[in-house]
Amino acid sequence: MHIFTTGVTNVFNMFNCPSTSNGKVVELAQAFAATLSKDQLRDLNQDFSLKNAVNWSNYPQAALGRRGHCGLRIGTLSKEQWTALNALLAAATGSFKSKGYDEIQQILNADDYLRDHGGGRDYGRENFYVAFLGTPSDSGTWVLQFGGHHLAVTNTYAGGVLVGATPSFRGIEPFTTFEYNGVSDQPQQQNQKAFVALLASFDNDQLAVAKLLGKYRDLLLGPGSDWEFPTIPVGIRGPELRGNQRALLLAVIETYVGSIDKENAARILAGYENELDSTYVGYSGSTSMSKPRDYIRIDGPSVWIEFSMRNGIIFSDPHPHAVWRDKNTDYGGTAS
Repeated sequence: MHIFTTGVTNVFNMFNCPSTSNGKVVELAQAFAATLSKDQLRDLNQDFSLKNAVNWSNYPQAALGRRGHCGLRIGTLSKEQWTALNALLAAATGSFKSKGYDEIQQILNADDYLRDHGGGRDYGRENFYVAFLGTPSDSGTWVLQFGGHHLAVTNTYAGGVLVGATPSFRGIEPFTTFEYNGVSDQPQQQNQKAFVALLASFDNDQLAVAKLLGKYRDLLLGPGSDWEFPTIPVGIRGPELRGNQRALLLAVIETYVGSIDKENAARILAGYENELDSTYVGYSGSTSMSKPRDYIRIDGPSVWIEFSMRNGIIFSDPHPHAVWRDKNTDYGGTAS
């Protein structure tokens, strides 16, 4: 078993900016755990190891068997336990509209929708999992994991500070707006629109520079591809973008960084903004980001974001997969 040690101290120094929300997360994690039975706690509490941290997937978890997510299956939760878990997720993932907690709820709705419209029992929110890797505290290091089909939340805390919010995976099917329990859902259209606006601002010369060679069927750094960042960045670089285009690029990044609480999101986004001169944008396929194999990525000294349109599984229309990673702080900053 590989214990998380290497890198955590350096990352803590980089992110040593206390946030009141971080302390609230610990409090709510402990409150959620207090509602659980002994058997549920056994599933929830996992060793703080890279082996456990990388054990996530964007596939329906019920179809993966033992290869699926570690942790507590949330289909076992009572109403009281669901309430406590939702309070924890809301504190850890923030209150931006169609991002963070709100997006998680819409992704859960989408999986229920798939279950009810031909997907069967492998789909549905009951097949998502929550895990604590290590013990939630204001002094130690631990990871909050939550995920399942089309979703992965990986928040690492050290000394009461969020030291990593990635890998963060988002996907959704259907990609058209759908209604579930009287709620209109489709959070990731905002991400697509932000990418399309950025590409629409490029002139022909810029598009030529940004165009990637080859075609992309899916993400390069999805589940199981940890720390496999390309060594040579390609595409159009920050200094080749005009002022309004740099703002559009930052707006795209914000749609992913906004999946955590406001204080930490502002801090991380400011760091990425300082690195825009060394950040590249590359795309493949069409600029509409609406067809299968349409693909775009942002590759900076720290930030890595990919958006890929995939063929439909339950429905015929294509749907997106996306991942936000950080080259320094994935899993709290350790690769071993």
